Amino acid sequence: MHRKKKIAGISVLLGIIVLVYLIFYLLEPTRFGSPQSVFILFQQSLIYSIAGCGCYFIIAMGLFDFSLGANLILSALVGCKLSHIYGYAGLVLGCLLVGAVIGVVNGAFYLKFRIPSIIVTVGLMMIYECIGVFIAGESTNKLAYDMKILGQAPWNLCVALIAFLFAMFLMNQTRMGVYIRAIGKNESMAKNMGVNTEKYKFLGFLLCGVFAGLTGMLTISYTSTMIPVQGMSSMARNFQPIMGCFVGLAFKKYVNPVISIAAAEFLISMIVSGVMTNGLDSTLQDCIIGMILLAIVIIMAKEERKNRTVVK
Repeated sequence: MHRKKKIAGISVLLGIIVLVYLIFYLLEPTRFGSPQSVFILFQQSLIYSIAGCGCYFIIAMGLFDFSLGANLILSALVGCKLSHIYGYAGLVLGCLLVGAVIGVVNGAFYLKFRIPSIIVTVGLMMIYECIGVFIAGESTNKLAYDMKILGQAPWNLCVALIAFLFAMFLMNQTRMGVYIRAIGKNESMAKNMGVNTEKYKFLGFLLCGVFAGLTGMLTISYTSTMIPVQGMSSMARNFQPIMGCFVGLAFKKYVNPVISIAAAEFLISMIVSGVMTNGLDSTLQDCIIGMILLAIVIIMAKEERKNRTVVK
């Protein structure tokens, strides 16, 4: 029965991806769906998938990090600046260290002041945006041409694979993964079992920050430039990783969350590309993505209720 449930869950996710692909391909077969364009979409979705895996470590505990986009931008800006001086070492270490520091600050503020994570991270997001503007200055924040290798295949695939394997290891093979799931399911019970919930919430924010920094590194390696933003505009970079993470949580009983997050990010990237390729209104993509996300959650919730009824 357990194996059948897994197969059913995976079939739903793959079926939606295939259905969306076929719809856009039939609408515009000459401009959408070629092997080359699908591979490009896959590479683009990997960037969001890494950020989505980072989000998992806090969202699974019922927390949110709305500074994710600002973290990504600031990490990329610092990594770009340092790459001009220290080469690849500056790019990699700059992005990862900035991401980690932001994760530490987010976790410390949340635990110190006992303010809801959404409020804390939105406030800090605005500060990170301002820091990014100051760091960027008036110079061109462009990565040198010979420094873009990490944004191209096969190196971007290798970076993503390492990040995915690391996330899978933490989720499935460590005490932290067990405790994160326990906190998300019932924090009070986890505390009664002796789990240091504050410690693992802090570690969750730290991991989210590190994965955001890694996402920033791949983003600037892929696009070669990064423009600082203000006025909470960085929030636009939050939603795709978070939506992919929601799908990962919905399918966690059927397939490893990392796999479902990667599949969901590819699906979202395909919808965005399909809307643009067919010359449709860009606002339509948000509507389609929202409906598909709701459909997935409703299907999984219905399946979960059915399973509980069978058990009873």
